[in-house]
Amino acid sequence: MRLPVQTRRIGLALLSLALMVLLFGWLSGQRDPENHVHIVATATTGGTFYPVGVAIATLTKQVLEEEHGVALAAISSAGSEENLRLMRSGEASFAILQGLYGAWAWRGEGRLEAQEPFAELRSVTALWPNVEHFLIRRSLAPTGTMDDLGQLAGRRFSIGARYSGTEGSNRHILGALGMDPDAEFHLVYQGYGASADAFQNQLIDGMNTPAGVPVGAVTRAMAAARGEGVLLSFEPSHRDAVNRNYPELWQFFEIEAGTYPHQDEAVRTIAQSNLLAVTAEVPDAHVYKLLVALYDNLGFLHAFHAATRSMSLEAALDGLPVPLHPGAVRFYRERGIDIPEPLLPPEERAE
Repeated sequence: MRLPVQTRRIGLALLSLALMVLLFGWLSGQRDPENHVHIVATATTGGTFYPVGVAIATLTKQVLEEEHGVALAAISSAGSEENLRLMRSGEASFAILQGLYGAWAWRGEGRLEAQEPFAELRSVTALWPNVEHFLIRRSLAPTGTMDDLGQLAGRRFSIGARYSGTEGSNRHILGALGMDPDAEFHLVYQGYGASADAFQNQLIDGMNTPAGVPVGAVTRAMAAARGEGVLLSFEPSHRDAVNRNYPELWQFFEIEAGTYPHQDEAVRTIAQSNLLAVTAEVPDAHVYKLLVALYDNLGFLHAFHAATRSMSLEAALDGLPVPLHPGAVRFYRERGIDIPEPLLPPEERAE
């Protein structure tokens, strides 16, 4: 008996679906449950977070993926604040964060005070110093120090992209120095590349781009300014004010003369540590293998971006504001690094 056409079509569709289910089940059985590609959230492409995140991801794919089934994939983002949102929602397992944002998230303070403390946040390693680059027009900088920001009253200042780590840290620094950026400046919300273009075209009079030295956007802006742009220096009183609630988070950092076009003298600014962060549920073995890959192949990162040349095993715990992941604890102990009590995971301190 010949079945109706509609019945035959339904039967074929069900057979195809059954085959797909069987195939998926077979593939699932073949897949190694330990194999995993983790997302690492970075920032916009004009700064340092993104290229270093890409470098770390590339390294894991070359060194870890085939043998250990573990790798990272870098994505761009608005920066530290969005990265924490992505981690809380489970959209990213790893992220590069400013130290300030790590401290805020762990404590539920600052721009993150409306959120619960991020109890599942963990540190993997310090990365490189996030150096403050306050750049304004030379005609507005009689002293060359942060005191000159008062000259920008009523003028256009790029504070960073909205909801970015740059905006958040800039607001923290300016507020600590007694300034209300919303009241005193005409704020522009732009990323690093757009800020450099705006400075070049005289659409803004000041900007700050915290990142690893050298910053491509600062190089462009200072080259185009032809000596009419100046990087501001920090006095001890400035740094003490910025560190008031977070002792030693920012340290002095000297930008050597000649680092940027038309920069004839060294500039003493400040820098906080950037960190690679992870959520607690990532397997210990994955974090451990990642650190082995990083510190056994630092030359790869050094060649990828100059900012990573400050990375070393000896400085791996410097400025970390969040306890370590257990996989990181295992790695550092094996390498002979003493771990301060505040950096031990909460579960280990409770024992």
